[in-house]
Amino acid sequence: MGNSYVIVVGAGAAGMMAAGRAAERGKKVILLEKMEQPGKKILISGRTRCNITNTAEIDDFISMYGENGKFLYHAFHRFFREDLLVLLSKYGVEVKVERGGRIFPSSDNAGDVVRAFNKYLKEFQVEFHFNASVDEVFVEKGEVRGVRVNGALVPSSSVILATGGASFPATGSTGDGYRMAAALGHTIVKLRPALVPLIVEEIDLASAMQGVSLKNVRLTSFRCRADRINPGLTPHHDIGRGTGCPISRPPVIESRLGEMMMTHFGIGGPITLQMSLAVVKALEEGPVSVSVDLKPGLSNEQLRRRLQRDFDTYSKRSLKHIMTGLLPASVIEPVIRLSGVSPDKPGYRVDGEEKERLVQTLKSFRFNIKQPLPLSSAMVTAGGVSLKEVDPYTMSSRLVRGLYFCGEVLDLDADTGGFNLQSAFSTGWLAGENV
Repeated sequence: MGNSYVIVVGAGAAGMMAAGRAAERGKKVILLEKMEQPGKKILISGRTRCNITNTAEIDDFISMYGENGKFLYHAFHRFFREDLLVLLSKYGVEVKVERGGRIFPSSDNAGDVVRAFNKYLKEFQVEFHFNASVDEVFVEKGEVRGVRVNGALVPSSSVILATGGASFPATGSTGDGYRMAAALGHTIVKLRPALVPLIVEEIDLASAMQGVSLKNVRLTSFRCRADRINPGLTPHHDIGRGTGCPISRPPVIESRLGEMMMTHFGIGGPITLQMSLAVVKALEEGPVSVSVDLKPGLSNEQLRRRLQRDFDTYSKRSLKHIMTGLLPASVIEPVIRLSGVSPDKPGYRVDGEEKERLVQTLKSFRFNIKQPLPLSSAMVTAGGVSLKEVDPYTMSSRLVRGLYFCGEVLDLDADTGGFNLQSAFSTGWLAGENV
């Protein structure tokens, strides 16, 4: 090992791509990984199926990262989806497209993606070192001089930090890169959990519905307590990052139509995860609550007529039996309880005021958000090395000569759908290209 080597720290998606590309361009590359194998986070991504990328057009892709998305324009123009798929195909990974433009390996096996990168790195003779814990990047007079690995200095004038975020620490993403970058003078934008389930105050209510998947519902978050929600402000269209309508009117934070999951601690599932970062940020400023429209396809008036028809048809049945045509079984009692009507009351005895309370509850089923699950449970880390201090054309540090960044260590995060992995691959390729 010596100064002629490029050192890449971290063998995740970004690090393996960076190492491979640098080696492909004739550099001697050492890839240091603190775990006993590469790509551990890739292996668990997409529920072990690995959602590699997405079919979205580049502008739609960029919108998924919010305000920071524009940083990725050059990376995506240099290396984007088609380039990635050609590379993977060369090493034996064919793909398929699923709902929402999500692209997966045809085998549904994330291990195939890691094996493809291993072949790529082997072909271009990247030198792997596992169980190699990097303590610091050693810098003198503003220039990289090497890294300390397990206490020993490994000299190099070029280092790529691809250490990942601080979520799923069992995969090796323990925030090391943030610490090392900060020690070199880089600004670390506050770390927050993104794509993370949310804990509610009404634990008993949530746990009563544990395991229920609520499909085709509208979830809307508000900057207020649940009892202060005005359901009349619930939008009829999606609002939030990547929706085409990113800006909401207070007190609405975001609103999304789709599937959510009830858990023993609160709420999860796709639309909750997509909304979670905006909720986490809003919680830092004050109370946040959510409203679930369980019947977004029906207006209040249409729902009133539907209920009345069921009451007329099944007038002698108990309310909880009448509601079986409207809701999943374990959601019925919580809805009735919130509306304040006895579940055993026969339909013909439910008066007009009680029916109206049922309508209002079905259209605005509410929770107060207590907090997200911890960062270690998040799918992605929001925040990281400030993009103002990184050259988007080369991924090089603007502060330290010979230092490069790529992947989740940067202040970049996106919604689910393959966007986070694509940015890791693209920024990794660009760092490897320019190191």
